[in-house]
Amino acid sequence: MLKLNPTFDTRKDVVSSILAKEETVRGNIGVLDPRILNVEKDGSVVYSWRGATGTTRIGKYDPHSTENKLLYTFDKQVCVSSCSLNKEETLLAVSLSQTTQEGGRLKPVSKCLTLLIEIHPINNTKVLKAVDCRVKVQFLYPKTCRTTVLESHLLLAAEDGYVDQYHITLTRQEGYRVVMLNPERLGRDRVAEEFNWIQWDSDTQRLFYLTSREKHTLKCVQFYPDRNYETVFELPLEMPSITSITSVRFVNFGYDHYKEKEEEGLRLEVFTDPIGTMCVCYSHPVCWNKDATYTIAFVHRGCSKTFTVSLEKSAAPANEPKVYPIFIHLGYYIVVYLANHFLHLINCRQQDLLCYSLFLSGADGPEALGSGSEVVSVSGRRLLDVRAGKMYTMELNHDFLFELLSLEKPEAQRLAALHCLLVYLQPNPVIDLKIINWISENVMSFDAFDQIQEFILASLYRISYQQCVSLDKVLPYSCVFEKKELPIALTAIPGVKCTPELLCQPLIKGKGKSLHGYWEELHHVLDRMRYFEAVPGLRFRTTLIKEEWGRFQASMHNSEKKKSPRYNRHIEENTKKVLSMVDTWRLDRRVVPLFQEEDQQQRALVGLMVDKLREHLNRHLPRLGKKKIDLLVVNYAAKLLELVWHLLELVWQKLELGPWVLCLKQQGCSEEWAMFHMMFRILEATKGLCFPLPPGYSTLLSVLGVRCLPQHTFLQYVDHGLLQLTEPFVSRLMTDLDNSDANEQLKFSILKRLPECMKQKVSQQWDHPITSAWISREYVKMLLEKYPENRDSISLDNGKMCFHAEFLPLNYLAKILSDREEQAENPFEEQENVDVRFVEETALKQTLIKLGFEVK
Repeated sequence: MLKLNPTFDTRKDVVSSILAKEETVRGNIGVLDPRILNVEKDGSVVYSWRGATGTTRIGKYDPHSTENKLLYTFDKQVCVSSCSLNKEETLLAVSLSQTTQEGGRLKPVSKCLTLLIEIHPINNTKVLKAVDCRVKVQFLYPKTCRTTVLESHLLLAAEDGYVDQYHITLTRQEGYRVVMLNPERLGRDRVAEEFNWIQWDSDTQRLFYLTSREKHTLKCVQFYPDRNYETVFELPLEMPSITSITSVRFVNFGYDHYKEKEEEGLRLEVFTDPIGTMCVCYSHPVCWNKDATYTIAFVHRGCSKTFTVSLEKSAAPANEPKVYPIFIHLGYYIVVYLANHFLHLINCRQQDLLCYSLFLSGADGPEALGSGSEVVSVSGRRLLDVRAGKMYTMELNHDFLFELLSLEKPEAQRLAALHCLLVYLQPNPVIDLKIINWISENVMSFDAFDQIQEFILASLYRISYQQCVSLDKVLPYSCVFEKKELPIALTAIPGVKCTPELLCQPLIKGKGKSLHGYWEELHHVLDRMRYFEAVPGLRFRTTLIKEEWGRFQASMHNSEKKKSPRYNRHIEENTKKVLSMVDTWRLDRRVVPLFQEEDQQQRALVGLMVDKLREHLNRHLPRLGKKKIDLLVVNYAAKLLELVWHLLELVWQKLELGPWVLCLKQQGCSEEWAMFHMMFRILEATKGLCFPLPPGYSTLLSVLGVRCLPQHTFLQYVDHGLLQLTEPFVSRLMTDLDNSDANEQLKFSILKRLPECMKQKVSQQWDHPITSAWISREYVKMLLEKYPENRDSISLDNGKMCFHAEFLPLNYLAKILSDREEQAENPFEEQENVDVRFVEETALKQTLIKLGFEVK
């Protein structure tokens, strides 16, 4: 499930460099004992090792150049509990756990010595603290355009519950030496105090801490490049058993290899994302015979969820020590991982249902990190394996997610895995192809959800969300919410109990223009959240299109309910905008023949969808502006059509179909039947959502239907409205099929099902006596009814007549028709080959057939 990508390994990346400096060790890594101390914002790894001559050395590994650099050497073995290097690599801050030597072993004691060392070159050392509590050090890494910065800022966090910021002014001497200016009088600010938990976020230069003066409050201090800082965020938290924290817990302040024991009590971590999300995660220690409990507070959603997981009692021995779940931030997800027990992939953005979060345990549980690993989460979405001396970045294993899509898995797992593949791991051409192949092999809808609808909605949600974050709460992202009742299989996860609660309103100091970056985005997210909670029916439902589409179709067949020409023009303009944005510039490379005909029904549905979606966004997101909303909705409809086209293209290529599919003279093969089944399911899925299809889709589906279905079955599909008799399809049918008895019966059956207007257009394309007779009758009827009778006498000029005088009735009728035909410029423009001569020839042919002189 979790794929670990190594980014640093002490054995591979630093040991060779250490051995070059410690020649007498001769490869004895156990003597060197390399240990990771800290990971700075730029990715540099600060580490220490035991020197061969009884020294302790501190080095730095640069991941960009893959080079190692010796920073400082202590002339004796010391216990480095905290260490940080400034951005310019001129200062090194170190906290040492004072030790005494007993029996040749190092024994930690309670005193801590904090030093500030000049290392460019190695020069003065200043003692910052000598106290009886643990002290953590961390340099700030401000963003600055200046190439040379002669000032550094150091955070010093003490276990006594306070944080000081030291302002260290530097100066150059002799052109290259960088030393502290006035080291005895360093500027100092008190940043925070009276806390029992503290976390540093190096990526964003933020300090989170938890106070409990009157009530438990999470606060955040933001540091700025101009050496200023401010407390910008406060959030009251209802946290159970917070008093169980016996000592201050430090998060992301490096790793202390010499602490006497692991702190017990509540574990807490805060994760933020630039798009304006914030999650506060905390958990209690897990005993082997009790359930695991952890809470995720979704600050950007104004709610929290407490999960209680029933553990397998036989999974751990009775003497197993207390363990804690690991929280890992992946952006869209929070991973809660308890080795050998479970992995919970919690969706940070969609908390409506548990089924959008993936829970794995037992045989499905992950094995990426074993119970023997001591793993901590560090800034930059990385994991540090302290015992192994390795660091990783993490990603989801899409191959494992595809395994979860198998039919043997619960539907909640399949839906969560599919949603993750579609939204989180896209766009990726390889994954995209695998998803479509999986859909083509599992065409029939599942009991709890329709995979084709999920593919369409989730893909459109991802595309739209990338264009505008504000669409997160107003666009549909799953087909589940279109159901009248949620399936039971999607409402709960076996073995997991979820208890939701509302959060207190957070306080963000500063309003409007005074907020910048992440805090401005979080402020907007919280504002939208408050509005969205007060407005019912916020997320766009396709039922809005269904209702209007029903009325629109009724108006097309009922003159009394007919829409105004202005409204119809408005709908058509919407459609033109959408079709102009569809990616058709590679038509020569496309294999599925779509967008090559006018499909009035689908065009109307496209325009109607744009209209209803625009209306919805204008109501709920007016601050985006009408122009941007118009662009967003038009692009949404265009991407829908492209998505269906793309789906068909990949399946068409997989089945190795070609242009011969469009010929109606032959029966279809098994591959064509598979394509027909796939297209029919897409039609069913989009019809359920009332979404339009690309122009030409109905024609192609009907062509495949004729090739693959028995005639009576094909006609039943037509009668039930499952297949449409489009004009291009019927025209192709009339011209491609010969007049065998079976084909003749099919053609007549289809003609009987056509509306009169279409019947007139396609009848002349079938060269058959009955269609010729019908066309002639319609032509005569039109001339006699449409044009007034000429009262003048009719004189027959045998020289101008086509037939002999013996056929006087026919000649007389032909003369009347000729006279009236001259009054009309184009009396039968739909059928350009129909005239009086055609009527005469048809009449004679019908007479010969009646008399038995000619066969049909």
